Amino acid sequence: MRKDLTAGKPLHLILTFAIPMLMGMLFQQFYNLVDTMIVGKLLGAQALAAVGSTGAINFLVIGFCMGLCNGFSIPVAQQVGANDLSTMRRFAANAAYLSIAFAVALTTVTAFFCDQILRLMQTPSDIFDNANRYIFIIFLGIPTTFLYNLLAGIIRALGDSKTPVYFLALSSILNIFLDFSLILWFHMGVAGAAVATVVSQGISGIACLFYMRKKFHVLKMTGTERRVDLQLCARLCYIGLPMGLQYSVTAIGSTILQTAVNTLGTLSVAAVTAGTKLFQLLCCPLDALGSTMAIYCGQNVGAGKLDRLGQGLRASALLGLCYSIVAFGAMVLFAPQATMLFMDPRETELDRIISLTSQYIVTSTAFFFPLALVNAVRFSIQGMGFSVFAIFAGLLEMVARTIISLWFVPQFGFNAVCFASPMAWIAADLFLIPASMRCIAVLRRRLQPSPMLSKEQ
Repeated sequence: MRKDLTAGKPLHLILTFAIPMLMGMLFQQFYNLVDTMIVGKLLGAQALAAVGSTGAINFLVIGFCMGLCNGFSIPVAQQVGANDLSTMRRFAANAAYLSIAFAVALTTVTAFFCDQILRLMQTPSDIFDNANRYIFIIFLGIPTTFLYNLLAGIIRALGDSKTPVYFLALSSILNIFLDFSLILWFHMGVAGAAVATVVSQGISGIACLFYMRKKFHVLKMTGTERRVDLQLCARLCYIGLPMGLQYSVTAIGSTILQTAVNTLGTLSVAAVTAGTKLFQLLCCPLDALGSTMAIYCGQNVGAGKLDRLGQGLRASALLGLCYSIVAFGAMVLFAPQATMLFMDPRETELDRIISLTSQYIVTSTAFFFPLALVNAVRFSIQGMGFSVFAIFAGLLEMVARTIISLWFVPQFGFNAVCFASPMAWIAADLFLIPASMRCIAVLRRRLQPSPMLSKEQ
């Protein structure tokens, strides 16, 4: 049941492990896209803009949850690579306890301050109520985000990247049914789309839990292994918190950018919403590549096979380059048609929205290779156990987006919005690439025997 990523050709291992993860991410994006498509086509551009105006704050909070869970899975992967299964189980148990605590705290805080956050972001008044309804329900569903992402992360750490895909496929079908029923039949509007997303993710998480209990006998714990261990909790937080904060720090820049977009009016918000949904779909292979590199590097560090780290990074860069060329070509040819997935043909000013969305997504995909490097290198560094470095990369992304939002968007408008994220990716790469080489060098020194020990031997 467990897949060993410490032996074999890195390119083949990374590709075969990433493909099932890609399918899972596509299913996850699929039911997110369904939300957007149904909202845009059935409820109109204003409702679409309302959902889109919450995108940055959604990513800030939900991204933190996902990053935290991904971080919690890295010590599990490292113990799998080291073949220390008892310690692996102890890490898994304490990761669950920490996830429960974080889920309760985050749900309480975000739901309470939801209204104030949207006002701080200068959400347009004509879409404020719908935006508030949507994001409030999403925040109430934070526990389901933790449930699925933690369990899926542990399953992947054990070398199984396929199983979570099956549960996401099931939840995607359910999400479509709930979208139509809650919006069309129960007339719940954007709130129905949010409920459908939360319920669907909760079901995929519950399915993961039952599957783990039945199939992964290696996770069966003794009483001692279930105990709360403060030392292990500290290690989990040392890796998990920086990964979560990296998402959030990046999202702060996105939130500032979204605030700048909100000042450009509803048409620009709707265009960025549709463009962002396309971006999230197109970015799935790069996300899968990054998540794969975290597990790959985690297992190989645990096994002490440091030569394979550089080999894996080079293989992931090659895969990222090939996909980036394909994605850019596809959007150059088909961006307007892809935009129509989210638009009602009867929408007023449709041509203007299509033009803005196409400009946004074509510009983004033109810089996909820098993004591919960000994902592969950052997750590799985290898998090596240096997740604190991820915060510095996130800070650089935040600074780049902030500068463009505050100084360039007021002067150049939507054109500046299109270049905000690409400039953030390039800024992050300037730090991450040399940082990865530094991390590998540090690991080599740690594993190198001391001169005195060598003489005694």
